[in-house]
Amino acid sequence: MSKHAKSSTASFHPLSAPDFLPLPQLRDLQLQRLQFIVQRAYDHVALFHKRMSERSLTPQDVRTLADITKLPFTEKTDLRDTYPFGLFASPMKEIVRLHASSGTTGKPIVVAYTQEDLQVWTNVMLRSFAACGLHEGDVIQNAYGYGLFTGGLGAHYGAEALGATVIPISGGNTPRQLMVMKDFGVTAICCTPSYFLHLIDQAAEEGVNLKELPLRAGVFGAEPWTESMRRRIEAESGIKAYDIYGLSEIIGPGVAMECPCQAGPHIFEDYFYPEIINIKTGKPCADGEEGELVLTTLGKKAMPMIRYRTRDITALTSETCECGRTLRRIKRIGRRADDMFIIRGVNVYPSQIETALLKVEGTLPHYQIVLTREKDLDVMEVQVEVTPEVFTDTVGALEQLQSQLTKSIESTVGVRAGVRLVQPRTIARSEGKAKRVIDQRKM
Repeated sequence: MSKHAKSSTASFHPLSAPDFLPLPQLRDLQLQRLQFIVQRAYDHVALFHKRMSERSLTPQDVRTLADITKLPFTEKTDLRDTYPFGLFASPMKEIVRLHASSGTTGKPIVVAYTQEDLQVWTNVMLRSFAACGLHEGDVIQNAYGYGLFTGGLGAHYGAEALGATVIPISGGNTPRQLMVMKDFGVTAICCTPSYFLHLIDQAAEEGVNLKELPLRAGVFGAEPWTESMRRRIEAESGIKAYDIYGLSEIIGPGVAMECPCQAGPHIFEDYFYPEIINIKTGKPCADGEEGELVLTTLGKKAMPMIRYRTRDITALTSETCECGRTLRRIKRIGRRADDMFIIRGVNVYPSQIETALLKVEGTLPHYQIVLTREKDLDVMEVQVEVTPEVFTDTVGALEQLQSQLTKSIESTVGVRAGVRLVQPRTIARSEGKAKRVIDQRKM
Protein backbone atom coordinates (compact mmCIF):
# COMPACT_ATOMS: atom_id res chain seq x y z
CA MET A 1 0.00 0.00 0.00
CA SER A 2 1.41 3.41 -0.91
CA LYS A 3 1.79 6.08 1.73
CA HIS A 4 -0.94 8.09 0.04
CA ALA A 5 -3.49 5.27 -0.04
CA LYS A 6 -5.06 6.53 3.16
CA SER A 7 -6.63 9.93 3.37
CA SER A 8 -4.40 12.57 4.95
CA THR A 9 -7.34 14.74 5.94
CA ALA A 10 -8.69 14.74 9.48
CA SER A 11 -11.03 11.85 10.23
CA PHE A 12 -14.08 12.38 12.36
CA HIS A 13 -14.22 10.01 15.30
CA PRO A 14 -17.35 9.92 17.52
CA LEU A 15 -15.29 10.99 20.53
CA SER A 16 -14.12 14.05 18.59
CA ALA A 17 -17.60 15.61 18.78
CA PRO A 18 -16.65 18.05 21.59
CA ASP A 19 -14.11 19.62 19.20
CA PHE A 20 -17.01 21.01 17.18
CA LEU A 21 -19.45 22.05 19.92
CA PRO A 22 -21.33 25.32 19.35
CA LEU A 23 -19.67 27.95 21.54
CA PRO A 24 -22.65 28.58 23.87
CA GLN A 25 -22.85 24.85 24.57
CA LEU A 26 -19.09 24.59 25.12
CA ARG A 27 -19.08 27.54 27.54
CA ASP A 28 -21.98 26.05 29.53
CA LEU A 29 -20.10 22.76 29.79
CA GLN A 30 -16.93 24.55 30.89
CA LEU A 31 -18.78 26.45 33.63
CA GLN A 32 -20.43 23.30 34.98
CA ARG A 33 -17.12 21.49 35.12
CA LEU A 34 -15.28 24.49 36.58
CA GLN A 35 -17.78 24.80 39.41
CA PHE A 36 -17.50 21.07 40.13
CA ILE A 37 -13.69 21.03 40.16
CA VAL A 38 -13.40 24.16 42.32
CA GLN A 39 -15.78 22.60 44.84
CA ARG A 40 -13.76 19.37 44.81
CA ALA A 41 -10.44 21.17 45.33
CA TYR A 42 -11.97 23.33 48.07
CA ASP A 43 -13.28 20.27 49.90
CA HIS A 44 -10.25 18.01 49.55
CA VAL A 45 -7.05 20.02 48.94
CA ALA A 46 -5.88 21.84 52.06
CA LEU A 47 -3.65 24.34 50.23
CA PHE A 48 -6.43 25.42 47.89
CA HIS A 49 -8.95 25.71 50.74
CA LYS A 50 -6.50 27.87 52.69
CA ARG A 51 -5.87 30.22 49.77
CA MET A 52 -9.57 30.56 49.04
CA SER A 53 -10.25 31.37 52.68
CA GLU A 54 -7.49 34.00 52.68
CA ARG A 55 -9.37 35.69 49.84
CA SER A 56 -12.74 35.29 51.57
CA LEU A 57 -13.87 33.13 48.65
CA THR A 58 -16.01 30.01 48.49
CA PRO A 59 -16.88 27.84 45.46
CA GLN A 60 -20.25 29.59 45.32
CA ASP A 61 -18.43 32.76 44.20
CA VAL A 62 -17.75 31.11 40.83
CA ARG A 63 -20.94 32.02 39.02
CA THR A 64 -19.53 32.69 35.54
CA LEU A 65 -16.41 31.69 33.61
CA ALA A 66 -15.09 35.22 34.11
CA ASP A 67 -15.04 34.54 37.86
CA ILE A 68 -12.08 32.23 37.34
CA THR A 69 -9.83 35.28 37.66
CA LYS A 70 -10.86 35.54 41.33
CA LEU A 71 -9.24 32.19 42.08
CA PRO A 72 -5.63 31.81 43.32
CA PHE A 73 -2.87 30.62 41.02
CA THR A 74 -1.11 27.29 41.44
CA GLU A 75 2.62 27.10 40.67
CA LYS A 76 5.20 24.37 40.27
CA THR A 77 6.66 25.25 43.66
CA ASP A 78 3.33 24.20 45.20
CA LEU A 79 3.86 20.67 43.89
CA ARG A 80 7.40 20.67 45.24
CA ASP A 81 6.42 22.06 48.64
CA THR A 82 3.61 19.51 49.08
CA TYR A 83 5.65 16.55 47.77
CA PRO A 84 4.63 13.84 47.22
CA PHE A 85 0.84 13.67 47.74
CA GLY A 86 -0.15 17.02 49.26
CA LEU A 87 -2.27 18.22 46.31
CA PHE A 88 -4.26 15.02 45.89
CA ALA A 89 -8.05 15.37 46.09
CA SER A 90 -8.63 11.61 46.04
CA PRO A 91 -7.67 8.96 48.61
CA MET A 92 -4.94 6.53 47.56
CA LYS A 93 -7.46 3.71 47.21
CA GLU A 94 -9.00 5.60 44.26
CA ILE A 95 -5.67 6.45 42.59
CA VAL A 96 -4.67 3.91 39.96
CA ARG A 97 -1.62 5.60 38.42
CA LEU A 98 1.27 7.82 39.50
CA HIS A 99 3.62 9.60 37.12
CA ALA A 100 6.47 11.98 37.86
CA SER A 101 8.60 14.56 36.09
CA SER A 102 11.73 16.41 37.07
CA GLY A 103 11.40 19.32 39.49
CA THR A 104 13.70 22.15 40.56
CA THR A 105 15.34 20.04 43.28
CA GLY A 106 16.27 16.39 43.47
CA LYS A 107 12.62 15.51 44.15
CA PRO A 108 10.29 14.88 41.18
CA ILE A 109 6.91 16.47 40.55
CA VAL A 110 4.33 13.76 41.29
CA VAL A 111 0.97 13.57 39.50
CA ALA A 112 -1.93 11.18 40.11
CA TYR A 113 -4.83 9.72 38.17
CA THR A 114 -8.09 8.01 39.07
CA GLN A 115 -9.61 5.55 36.61
CA GLU A 116 -11.86 8.35 35.36
CA ASP A 117 -8.83 10.61 34.89
CA LEU A 118 -7.21 7.97 32.69
CA GLN A 119 -10.38 7.84 30.62
CA VAL A 120 -10.18 11.62 30.13
CA TRP A 121 -6.52 11.32 29.14
CA THR A 122 -7.31 8.54 26.67
CA ASN A 123 -10.15 10.66 25.25
CA VAL A 124 -8.03 13.75 24.56
CA MET A 125 -5.20 11.66 23.10
CA LEU A 126 -7.65 9.86 20.82
CA ARG A 127 -8.94 13.23 19.68
CA SER A 128 -5.35 14.40 19.20
CA PHE A 129 -4.62 11.56 16.80
CA ALA A 130 -7.94 11.96 15.01
CA ALA A 131 -7.25 15.69 14.59
CA CYS A 132 -4.22 14.99 12.44
CA GLY A 133 -5.93 12.40 10.27
CA LEU A 134 -5.00 9.16 12.00
CA HIS A 135 -7.62 6.45 12.35
CA GLU A 136 -8.37 2.77 12.74
CA GLY A 137 -5.90 0.73 10.73
CA ASP A 138 -2.98 3.09 11.13
CA VAL A 139 0.26 1.66 12.54
CA ILE A 140 1.72 4.07 15.10
CA GLN A 141 5.32 3.76 16.27
CA ASN A 142 5.40 5.25 19.76
CA ALA A 143 8.97 6.40 20.41
CA TYR A 144 8.14 8.51 23.46
CA GLY A 145 9.68 7.21 26.66
CA TYR A 146 7.65 4.81 28.79
CA GLY A 147 7.83 4.83 32.59
CA LEU A 148 7.41 7.77 34.95
CA PHE A 149 7.45 10.16 31.98
CA THR A 150 3.84 10.73 30.86
CA GLY A 151 4.53 10.74 27.12
CA GLY A 152 4.74 7.03 26.35
CA LEU A 153 1.66 5.69 28.09
CA GLY A 154 -0.43 8.77 27.28
CA ALA A 155 0.08 8.31 23.54
CA HIS A 156 -0.21 4.53 23.82
CA TYR A 157 -3.72 4.36 25.28
CA GLY A 158 -5.03 7.11 23.03
CA ALA A 159 -3.78 5.34 19.92
CA GLU A 160 -5.26 2.02 21.00
CA ALA A 161 -8.63 3.67 21.70
CA LEU A 162 -8.49 5.13 18.20
CA GLY A 163 -8.32 1.60 16.83
CA ALA A 164 -4.76 1.95 15.56
CA THR A 165 -2.01 -0.64 15.91
CA VAL A 166 0.51 0.60 18.48
CA ILE A 167 4.20 -0.32 18.52
CA PRO A 168 5.47 0.51 22.06
CA ILE A 169 9.10 0.85 21.01
CA SER A 170 9.92 3.70 23.44
CA GLY A 171 12.98 5.91 22.85
CA GLY A 172 16.50 5.18 21.69
CA ASN A 173 18.08 2.34 19.69
CA THR A 174 17.89 4.21 16.39
CA PRO A 175 18.83 1.26 14.11
CA ARG A 176 15.96 -0.75 15.57
CA GLN A 177 13.59 2.20 15.17
CA LEU A 178 14.37 2.32 11.44
CA MET A 179 14.10 -1.44 11.06
CA VAL A 180 10.66 -1.47 12.69
CA MET A 181 9.55 1.54 10.67
CA LYS A 182 10.39 -0.30 7.45
CA ASP A 183 9.35 -3.84 8.32
CA PHE A 184 6.11 -3.12 10.20
CA GLY A 185 4.59 -0.71 7.68
CA VAL A 186 4.51 2.20 10.13
CA THR A 187 2.22 5.05 9.02
CA ALA A 188 2.76 7.48 11.93
CA ILE A 189 5.39 8.11 14.58
CA CYS A 190 5.32 9.82 17.98
CA CYS A 191 8.58 11.24 19.36
CA THR A 192 10.40 14.48 19.99
CA PRO A 193 11.07 16.50 16.82
CA SER A 194 14.81 16.51 17.47
CA TYR A 195 14.86 12.73 17.67
CA PHE A 196 13.00 12.44 14.39
CA LEU A 197 15.63 14.66 12.78
CA HIS A 198 18.20 12.22 14.10
CA LEU A 199 16.20 9.38 12.53
CA ILE A 200 16.26 11.26 9.22
CA ASP A 201 20.06 11.55 9.38
CA GLN A 202 20.48 7.90 10.38
CA ALA A 203 18.15 6.78 7.60
CA ALA A 204 20.26 8.65 5.05
CA GLU A 205 23.43 6.95 6.35
CA GLU A 206 21.77 3.53 6.04
CA GLY A 207 20.36 4.21 2.59
CA VAL A 208 16.74 4.25 3.77
CA ASN A 209 14.48 6.57 1.78
CA LEU A 210 11.76 7.63 4.23
CA LYS A 211 9.71 9.06 1.38
CA GLU A 212 9.24 5.56 -0.02
CA LEU A 213 7.81 4.20 3.26
CA PRO A 214 4.09 4.25 4.24
CA LEU A 215 4.99 6.79 6.96
CA ARG A 216 2.85 9.90 6.48
CA ALA A 217 2.49 11.68 9.85
CA GLY A 218 4.57 12.61 12.87
CA VAL A 219 3.15 13.67 16.25
CA PHE A 220 5.94 15.71 17.79
CA GLY A 221 6.12 17.28 21.24
CA ALA A 222 7.85 17.34 24.65
CA GLU A 223 10.24 20.11 23.56
CA PRO A 224 10.07 23.48 21.77
CA TRP A 225 10.52 23.40 18.01
CA THR A 226 10.27 25.96 15.29
CA GLU A 227 8.41 26.32 12.03
CA SER A 228 11.72 26.03 10.18
CA MET A 229 12.32 22.67 11.87
CA ARG A 230 8.86 21.55 10.74
CA ARG A 231 9.63 22.56 7.15
CA ARG A 232 12.91 20.65 7.24
CA ILE A 233 11.27 17.52 8.66
CA GLU A 234 8.51 17.57 6.05
CA ALA A 235 10.85 18.27 3.16
CA GLU A 236 13.33 15.54 4.05
CA SER A 237 10.87 12.82 5.07
CA GLY A 238 7.75 13.53 3.04
CA ILE A 239 5.47 13.40 6.11
CA LYS A 240 3.18 15.95 7.75
CA ALA A 241 4.58 17.10 11.08
CA TYR A 242 2.06 17.96 13.83
CA ASP A 243 2.65 19.81 17.08
CA ILE A 244 1.20 18.27 20.24
CA TYR A 245 1.28 20.10 23.57
CA GLY A 246 0.94 18.89 27.12
CA LEU A 247 2.53 18.87 30.54
CA SER A 248 2.56 16.34 33.34
CA GLU A 249 1.09 18.70 35.92
CA ILE A 250 -2.09 19.06 33.86
CA ILE A 251 -2.46 15.53 32.46
CA GLY A 252 0.48 14.77 30.13
CA PRO A 253 0.39 15.00 26.32
CA GLY A 254 -3.00 15.79 24.85
CA VAL A 255 -3.72 19.23 26.30
CA ALA A 256 -3.64 20.69 22.79
CA MET A 257 -3.09 19.37 19.28
CA GLU A 258 -2.75 20.71 15.77
CA CYS A 259 -5.23 19.92 13.02
CA PRO A 260 -4.28 19.58 9.31
CA CYS A 261 -4.32 23.39 9.00
CA GLN A 262 -1.16 23.43 11.16
CA ALA A 263 -2.10 26.88 12.44
CA GLY A 264 -1.43 26.27 16.13
CA PRO A 265 -2.60 23.54 18.52
CA HIS A 266 -6.27 23.50 19.48
CA ILE A 267 -6.74 23.30 23.26
CA PHE A 268 -9.24 20.66 24.35
CA GLU A 269 -11.18 23.30 26.22
CA ASP A 270 -13.88 20.99 27.50
CA TYR A 271 -11.21 19.58 29.85
CA PHE A 272 -8.57 22.34 30.06
CA TYR A 273 -9.61 25.97 30.48
CA PRO A 274 -6.96 28.34 29.07
CA GLU A 275 -5.99 31.86 30.07
CA ILE A 276 -3.13 34.10 28.98
CA ILE A 277 -1.79 36.45 31.64
CA ASN A 278 0.81 39.17 31.85
CA ILE A 279 3.89 37.54 33.37
CA LYS A 280 4.60 40.41 35.76
CA THR A 281 1.12 41.55 36.78
CA GLY A 282 -0.86 38.33 36.51
CA LYS A 283 -3.64 40.24 34.75
CA PRO A 284 -5.47 38.76 31.71
CA CYS A 285 -4.07 39.50 28.26
CA ALA A 286 -6.21 40.40 25.27
CA ASP A 287 -6.96 37.82 22.59
CA GLY A 288 -3.85 37.36 20.45
CA GLU A 289 -1.57 39.08 22.96
CA GLU A 290 1.48 37.12 24.05
CA GLY A 291 1.82 36.14 27.70
CA GLU A 292 2.02 33.19 30.05
CA LEU A 293 -0.33 30.26 29.53
CA VAL A 294 -2.44 29.39 32.59
CA LEU A 295 -4.49 26.19 32.62
CA THR A 296 -7.28 24.87 34.82
CA THR A 297 -8.21 21.19 34.68
CA LEU A 298 -11.97 20.77 34.30
CA GLY A 299 -12.13 17.01 34.57
CA LYS A 300 -9.25 15.72 36.68
CA LYS A 301 -10.39 14.31 40.01
CA ALA A 302 -7.23 12.93 41.60
CA MET A 303 -5.25 16.14 41.36
CA PRO A 304 -7.21 19.17 40.16
CA MET A 305 -5.02 22.03 39.00
CA ILE A 306 -6.63 25.46 39.43
CA ARG A 307 -5.09 28.28 37.37
CA TYR A 308 -1.74 26.51 36.97
CA ARG A 309 1.02 28.82 35.75
CA THR A 310 2.75 26.80 33.05
CA ARG A 311 5.54 29.36 32.45
CA ASP A 312 5.08 28.70 28.74
CA ILE A 313 4.89 31.86 26.65
CA THR A 314 2.26 31.90 23.92
CA ALA A 315 -0.87 33.67 22.68
CA LEU A 316 -4.48 32.52 22.48
CA THR A 317 -6.58 33.04 19.38
CA SER A 318 -10.35 32.80 19.04
CA GLU A 319 -10.33 33.14 15.26
CA THR A 320 -12.29 30.41 13.51
CA CYS A 321 -10.09 27.65 12.16
CA GLU A 322 -10.72 26.30 8.66
CA CYS A 323 -11.03 22.78 10.11
CA GLY A 324 -14.31 23.77 11.78
CA ARG A 325 -13.20 23.17 15.36
CA THR A 326 -14.63 25.68 17.81
CA LEU A 327 -11.76 25.09 20.22
CA ARG A 328 -9.37 28.00 20.62
CA ARG A 329 -5.77 27.68 19.50
CA ILE A 330 -2.45 28.63 21.03
CA LYS A 331 0.55 29.96 19.20
CA ARG A 332 3.45 27.53 18.94
CA ILE A 333 5.37 27.58 22.22
CA GLY A 334 9.04 28.34 21.73
CA ARG A 335 10.15 29.70 25.08
CA ARG A 336 9.42 29.73 28.79
CA ALA A 337 9.23 32.41 31.44
CA ASP A 338 11.67 30.62 33.74
CA ASP A 339 15.17 29.30 33.23
CA MET A 340 14.18 25.75 32.43
CA PHE A 341 15.49 24.15 29.29
CA ILE A 342 14.57 20.88 27.59
CA ILE A 343 17.01 18.19 26.52
CA ARG A 344 15.54 15.32 24.51
CA GLY A 345 12.13 15.78 26.06
CA VAL A 346 13.37 16.06 29.66
CA ASN A 347 12.91 19.25 31.68
CA VAL A 348 16.20 20.43 33.17
CA TYR A 349 16.89 23.32 35.53
CA PRO A 350 20.32 24.88 36.17
CA SER A 351 19.66 24.49 39.88
CA GLN A 352 19.46 20.72 39.38
CA ILE A 353 22.88 20.73 37.75
CA GLU A 354 24.27 22.79 40.60
CA THR A 355 22.85 20.36 43.14
CA ALA A 356 24.45 17.44 41.33
CA LEU A 357 27.84 19.13 41.07
CA LEU A 358 28.00 20.16 44.68
CA LYS A 359 27.33 16.61 45.81
CA VAL A 360 30.84 15.76 44.62
CA GLU A 361 33.84 16.96 46.61
CA GLY A 362 36.46 18.93 44.71
CA THR A 363 34.21 21.16 42.60
CA LEU A 364 33.53 24.88 42.94
CA PRO A 365 30.09 26.55 42.68
CA HIS A 366 31.05 28.01 39.30
CA TYR A 367 29.73 26.20 36.28
CA GLN A 368 28.24 26.77 32.85
CA ILE A 369 25.91 24.65 30.76
CA VAL A 370 26.55 24.64 27.02
CA LEU A 371 23.80 23.28 24.77
CA THR A 372 24.66 22.27 21.21
CA ARG A 373 23.31 19.96 18.52
CA GLU A 374 25.14 17.04 16.94
CA LYS A 375 23.46 15.04 14.19
CA ASP A 376 20.20 16.80 15.09
CA LEU A 377 20.29 15.61 18.70
CA ASP A 378 20.60 17.91 21.70
CA VAL A 379 23.92 17.67 23.53
CA MET A 380 24.58 19.11 26.99
CA GLU A 381 28.09 19.83 28.24
CA VAL A 382 28.64 21.04 31.78
CA GLN A 383 31.82 23.02 32.31
CA VAL A 384 32.73 23.09 35.99
CA GLU A 385 35.59 24.65 37.88
CA VAL A 386 37.53 22.47 40.27
CA THR A 387 39.65 23.42 43.26
CA PRO A 388 43.33 24.26 42.62
CA GLU A 389 44.38 21.17 44.56
CA VAL A 390 42.34 18.84 42.38
CA PHE A 391 43.31 20.53 39.13
CA THR A 392 47.04 20.03 39.84
CA ASP A 393 46.47 16.39 40.84
CA THR A 394 47.13 13.36 38.66
CA VAL A 395 45.30 12.65 35.40
CA GLY A 396 43.73 9.61 37.02
CA ALA A 397 42.27 11.69 39.84
CA LEU A 398 40.78 14.16 37.35
CA GLU A 399 39.24 11.36 35.30
CA GLN A 400 37.74 9.86 38.46
CA LEU A 401 36.23 13.21 39.43
CA GLN A 402 34.86 13.67 35.93
CA SER A 403 33.23 10.23 36.11
CA GLN A 404 31.70 11.00 39.51
CA LEU A 405 30.23 14.26 38.25
CA THR A 406 28.80 12.59 35.14
CA LYS A 407 27.05 9.97 37.27
CA SER A 408 25.79 12.58 39.75
CA ILE A 409 24.22 14.68 36.99
CA GLU A 410 22.60 11.67 35.35
CA SER A 411 21.12 10.40 38.62
CA THR A 412 19.80 13.86 39.55
CA VAL A 413 18.48 15.03 36.19
CA GLY A 414 17.86 11.81 34.29
CA VAL A 415 19.92 12.91 31.28
CA ARG A 416 23.52 12.08 30.52
CA ALA A 417 25.75 15.13 30.06
CA GLY A 418 29.34 15.62 29.05
CA VAL A 419 31.48 17.09 31.83
CA ARG A 420 34.54 19.24 31.19
CA LEU A 421 36.73 20.18 34.14
CA VAL A 422 38.26 23.65 33.90
CA GLN A 423 40.78 25.61 35.95
CA PRO A 424 39.67 27.95 38.75
CA ARG A 425 38.59 31.41 37.53
CA THR A 426 38.09 30.11 33.98
CA ILE A 427 34.34 30.69 33.87
CA ALA A 428 33.38 34.36 33.53
CA ARG A 429 31.93 36.00 36.62
CA SER A 430 28.92 38.29 36.62
CA GLU A 431 28.00 41.06 39.00
CA GLY A 432 24.36 40.42 38.27
CA LYS A 433 22.58 37.14 37.62
CA ALA A 434 25.01 34.50 36.45
CA LYS A 435 24.54 33.28 32.89
CA ARG A 436 24.38 29.57 33.56
CA VAL A 437 23.13 28.39 30.17
CA ILE A 438 24.64 29.04 26.76
CA ASP A 439 22.24 27.68 24.17
CA GLN A 440 24.02 27.24 20.86
CA ARG A 441 21.39 24.97 19.35
CA LYS A 442 19.99 26.05 15.98
CA MET A 443 16.54 24.62 15.36
